[in-house]
Amino acid sequence: MNFTQPEFWVFLIVVVTITWRCRTVSGRHTWLLLASYYFYAHWDIRFTALLAFSSGVDFAVGLAIDRSHDPRRRRAWLMVSVCSNLGVLAFFKYFNFFVATIGSEAPWNIILPVGISFFTFQTLSYTIDVYRRRIKACDNLRDFALYVAFFPQLVAGPIVRASAFLPQLRRVPGFSRRRFYGGFQQILRGLAKKVLIADRLAETVDVVFAGPDLYASSTVWLAVLAFAGQIYYDFSGYTDIAVGVAKLLGYRFPVNFRHPYLATSLSGFWQRWHITLSSWLRDYLYIPLGGSRRGVWITRRNWMLTMTLGGLWHGAAMTFVVWGVWHGAALVVSGWFRRWRGLLGWMGTMAVVLVGWIFFRADSLQAAGMILFRMVELGGEQGTRLTWWPPLTLAALAVMVIEHLAWKTRLRPAMRLRADRWYSPVVTVILVWTLAVTAPVGYHPFVYFQF
Repeated sequence: MNFTQPEFWVFLIVVVTITWRCRTVSGRHTWLLLASYYFYAHWDIRFTALLAFSSGVDFAVGLAIDRSHDPRRRRAWLMVSVCSNLGVLAFFKYFNFFVATIGSEAPWNIILPVGISFFTFQTLSYTIDVYRRRIKACDNLRDFALYVAFFPQLVAGPIVRASAFLPQLRRVPGFSRRRFYGGFQQILRGLAKKVLIADRLAETVDVVFAGPDLYASSTVWLAVLAFAGQIYYDFSGYTDIAVGVAKLLGYRFPVNFRHPYLATSLSGFWQRWHITLSSWLRDYLYIPLGGSRRGVWITRRNWMLTMTLGGLWHGAAMTFVVWGVWHGAALVVSGWFRRWRGLLGWMGTMAVVLVGWIFFRADSLQAAGMILFRMVELGGEQGTRLTWWPPLTLAALAVMVIEHLAWKTRLRPAMRLRADRWYSPVVTVILVWTLAVTAPVGYHPFVYFQF
């Protein structure tokens, strides 16, 4: 069930209506758990068992860790959670990749469960936090299962930590018209990002990336810029819808994007892009490896390992591994250019990010190499190669530039469309009408559904 499909909005209306009619914590949570499992079963009912298994294991492990005072036994229980989560993730997501890497033929056609990368990281962070005694173990299986399966963030995040969500389940939230309106506005923003911008950019990206040797250098450049816009508006649009839906139900999710293309350093970019994942990698991988506490070379090693594994988390393909290695190497090198700020720092950061996006989007390393070659090839505008500058793609990129620049000005408060602003209902009506009239025809899945 996709956020942009009509059946989802029917589902959401039913869920929101019944949720606010539930007056008890038990009734509300039971209903939301059933609705979340129905949402996941809509993708593939077989994998609801996997979701239940992951929830059950980590619930039991969390209680065992919390009740034990023996360090060795606590560590052993933690390893049960680590092996269970990473084992499931490795089998479904990486088994065929590793088999193919060693040159053998994959014995099974393994279907990747949607959202597996997100809910395994989410439950793993819970058991680690219990082990570190940062939170108490949840003693209610229904509430823990709801934390894992809560449908707004189940498929593509944001990665919500137990310390942020489980306390919200201790009571029935009070209904707030202001919060409800804010959730509705955030959903509209997310839909506009996805339908009006990301999907338009995808029309150019898909065509050019499928045959970059057919197009002039300027068109290939345009396609790379278009993908930078597509993946940002696609993923941040999904996050906005997820956060907005959670607000409609009375819950809060963490911020996942802060206009990353305004960053003037690579570390600044990762503090603005997919924040819940980058902070997860920092807290549960980079810092346990030693962080920046053991000298310059160990710090740089940790950057490389963290970003490489972060690339592998995104997908079982060498292109994602190279993408992670590229960002890790760039972080290492950027340590020698810390004085680069302002325009120079922004240009260097965007150059690294754009090259990385080529590997992220390309179907193979060979295709990525072809795109890079076409971008730097001299005389690329000559011959029979096509120069293609679609007006809608240029318009969508212009919107991205204007929106990012507006965020740094006094227009920032106006962009939030607060309920007490006179223009908010006017903009809302215009936005709904625009979505209804100009939305592309057909189903366009979110980019991060593949992860």
